[in-house]
Amino acid sequence: MGKWKKRIGYGMGDLGCNLVFSTMASYLMVFYTDVFGITAAAAGTMMLVTKFIDAMTDTGMGLIVDRTHTKWGQGRPYFLFGAIPFAVFTVMTFIIPNFGGTGKLVWAYVTYCLLCTAYTVVNIPLNTIVPRLTSDIHERDVLVSTRMVCAMIGTAIVMTITTPLVKFFGGGNEAKGYLITMSIYGIVAMFIFFGTFASTKEVVPCTVTKKHTSLKDDLKGLTGQAWLLFLLNLFYFSLYVVRNTTVIYYFKYNLGRSDMLSLVGLLGILSGLPMLLLLPALEKKFSKKNLMFFSIFLYVLGDMVIYLGRSSVGCLLAGLVITGLGIYGIFGITFAMQPDVIDYSEYKKNAGVSGLIAAFQGFFVKGGMGVTSFVIGAFLKSGGYVANEAQTPLALKHIEICFIWIPIVLCVLLAVVNAFYKLDLVRGEMTEELEKRRGQLDI
Repeated sequence: MGKWKKRIGYGMGDLGCNLVFSTMASYLMVFYTDVFGITAAAAGTMMLVTKFIDAMTDTGMGLIVDRTHTKWGQGRPYFLFGAIPFAVFTVMTFIIPNFGGTGKLVWAYVTYCLLCTAYTVVNIPLNTIVPRLTSDIHERDVLVSTRMVCAMIGTAIVMTITTPLVKFFGGGNEAKGYLITMSIYGIVAMFIFFGTFASTKEVVPCTVTKKHTSLKDDLKGLTGQAWLLFLLNLFYFSLYVVRNTTVIYYFKYNLGRSDMLSLVGLLGILSGLPMLLLLPALEKKFSKKNLMFFSIFLYVLGDMVIYLGRSSVGCLLAGLVITGLGIYGIFGITFAMQPDVIDYSEYKKNAGVSGLIAAFQGFFVKGGMGVTSFVIGAFLKSGGYVANEAQTPLALKHIEICFIWIPIVLCVLLAVVNAFYKLDLVRGEMTEELEKRRGQLDI
């Protein structure tokens, strides 16, 4: 029961993050434009500007985690101290003050930046803590898969009940509905983070005694394998954004199957669940590198099933399931590689830079998502896309390129980067050496 307490406690941390993160990704723009009362251009500009601030806070938080040494560990204290600010800033972001146009825009900037910072405070440690929870490789894989499943559950909850809750609590007043709903999400997330703190314990010491070092010194601790991990994150989350952004356009306009959109959304969330549940067992038998190649192959196969079988409902559903298995396989394996990459810096460079690695992951993730969203929007516009109208052949072709062919290009890039991943070959040697160093610390 102790293992499962730790696994579920750790995994639930990402459920808490996703209660708010998924809501921001799916509902915040429409809240700002339709309820809060600022223009789409102002809201879009704010999202872009805050990404740069967010990137800096990610890096700063990574450096702070690397320099944190307490009786509770390096990352675990931030689940406790970050929980209440996370809840408070979630609520503040959805308060609509009576300040006038400029005042409201300033309020939106300040509260959204504070919320993003609070998210960083709890999420960066969640990304760094696995190597400190256990040195057992299989147990690490189980922890990562549990986290991915919990993240998926958080997203499913948000996508399923947010709109009904807003309507229920608002009673026709959307501002009230959003405020109460997000207050509930924030408070639930706060208690989840308390639970994550209580159910985890950092038992694996870092073999590196952190001295007062500069960012330049920390950057020297990053290995080539760390930069491969960052690129995998960049291309994976670009793939994720392309698929989730353009699937509705493709089914609505190219296929004329708006009737399938609810099912498409459900499959998009749940189709990867079997893969995430199976990954720990698969990772005991196969290398992460080969599983990544297999997941990439699955995504391309599913893409082709959708494209070639677009006149058949059965083929469309099968293709969605196969791409779902592929994309969540890539997702789970990328995060399972992270503890190995952290250990490799400790093993190869004698550097404890887990926080910096997590920070750069976040930077590449957010950068990839932001740039990809911009490129997709610009590409659709260049094809002459007009919302809720019959599309021209050129617009339909651009939608097809976005949904079918750009993901295949991204899969090729993922495969190329993955070809240079080598930590499966040195994992045993690395574990043995780090355990020897930890043993010497106890002497």
